[in-house]
Amino acid sequence: MPLKKRVAAEFLGTFWLVFGGCGSAVIAAAFPGLGIGFAGVALAFGLTLLTMAYAIGHISGCHLNPAVSVGLAVAKRFPASELLPYVVAQVAGAIVASSVLFVIASGKAGFDLSAGFASNGYDAHSPGGYSLLACLVAELVLTFMFLVIILGATDRRAPLGFAPIPIGLGLTLIHLISIPITNTSVNPARSTGPAIFVGGWALQQLWLFWVAPIIGAAIAGFAYTALAAEPTEARMKPAAIAKTA
Repeated sequence: MPLKKRVAAEFLGTFWLVFGGCGSAVIAAAFPGLGIGFAGVALAFGLTLLTMAYAIGHISGCHLNPAVSVGLAVAKRFPASELLPYVVAQVAGAIVASSVLFVIASGKAGFDLSAGFASNGYDAHSPGGYSLLACLVAELVLTFMFLVIILGATDRRAPLGFAPIPIGLGLTLIHLISIPITNTSVNPARSTGPAIFVGGWALQQLWLFWVAPIIGAAIAGFAYTALAAEPTEARMKPAAIAKTA
């Protein structure tokens, strides 16, 4: 598949992830009497990823996340030479999705960006008031586990055709754990889109939601590769094994 088509698919997929996930947080989570709450937002993020994995996974791999692209590159599942175009497309998709969400959300009287607009934060801007260190550890560990799930589910030895299900459920679980901590990033593009509109504290704290996910993803790329490596004998053809016996 040509790179320009894969990049376009990443733009579209990241748009849907951010619009669907952050849109559920901004519009539906606190709707009087009928709000979907944290669990609903977590499910929304998981569903957007699952649906896009089936829709564009065969085109671009459905990364939708700079940290995922980095982790896959470290694990030698994705060419590092294509990392920059993918990341640019993902961030652009997130910004456009946030723009559309802003137009919709601001159409209601009383809308206020100071409520956060689904931005990620730590200390006073953590939903639960968690410290910088706590948020750093949470984002790093959860992104690490997210990449382990992705690498395992897409391993050539894993059952074919089912990868989007554990990956989407994995992202749902990650949100169930960490919405109270950081509002859940594990995705620098997802964090960048809303932060641009909120400005101020959101942009000042954005560094954490690039650094921690990328480090966690890179560690996972190395760790899963080592964990899943087959013994030399298992990779050899039976005839070659017999010859060395």
